[in-house]
Amino acid sequence: MSSSVFQNQSSHRISTHGVGSVLRSIFAYRISCVGFVIILMLVIMAVFAPSIAPQDPNVQDLYHVLEGPSRRHLLGTDDVGRDLLSRVIYGARVSLLVGLISTAFSAIIGVFVGLIAGYKGGITDMIIMRITDTFMCIPGLILLLVMAAALGPGIHNIIIAITLLGWTGFARIVRGQVLIIRELPYIEAAHAAGASGFRIMFKHLLPNAMAPVIIAVSMTIGGSIMLESAAAFLGLGVQPPTPSWGEALRIGYSYLEIVPLFSIAPGLMITLAVLAFNFLGDGLRDALDPRLRGEGKKVE
Repeated sequence: MSSSVFQNQSSHRISTHGVGSVLRSIFAYRISCVGFVIILMLVIMAVFAPSIAPQDPNVQDLYHVLEGPSRRHLLGTDDVGRDLLSRVIYGARVSLLVGLISTAFSAIIGVFVGLIAGYKGGITDMIIMRITDTFMCIPGLILLLVMAAALGPGIHNIIIAITLLGWTGFARIVRGQVLIIRELPYIEAAHAAGASGFRIMFKHLLPNAMAPVIIAVSMTIGGSIMLESAAAFLGLGVQPPTPSWGEALRIGYSYLEIVPLFSIAPGLMITLAVLAFNFLGDGLRDALDPRLRGEGKKVE
């Protein structure tokens, strides 16, 4: 954001507009409404999976292997006779869990690192940013695969690997905001009044740098879901029999001509989840960035 956005301490705090105002701004745009509805459906699917799923996702039926859609199995069965619809529904749990937790950890680490770098400046800023740049220079998928292979497969290790990938973006965002905000008059006044560095960072700088962080969180969740699915597709994610969209996509790829829905269903869910969080991020950007208000397509 440009410095004109930050004219005074109250002008750029999210709380000034109020949560209700932000939500109204989000729902004023078709694209963010679509994203919110899809995310809500995915959350309901994940939370109430035992009630929604027609069958136990781990029960095998070797007499009905690789069957197409039927009244008993609406999406068909997989290579060991498990119900595909049930596994797709339960797979939402893994994807959302990994996406939310890894993004939360990435945001916490990145915000703290960026806050320190932007506030301290000088040699501290230079060292932190060079470390950040080093991480960002490595292709994300390659680094994820190396870390997943080193740590071993499993949901906890995938969360750790994605967290180590995701914090750099948040660090750069927060650092950029802090470099602007720290030059404003009210920050200088806080220094003159004898406020401690801790108070200035966490009471004045951080709250006023959170708008772009919130936008980035929504976008990052979608990216984390994609990375988890990619790791699972390569056999480094959540291990069977735990249902996972990426794992289903990996196995179903071998039977694409026999049972197309084996791959299409989980692939479609991954696509919808990633798009939904990106759509919501677009709405949050329009709602929280004063420069962009009124530029989106509103609901008529």
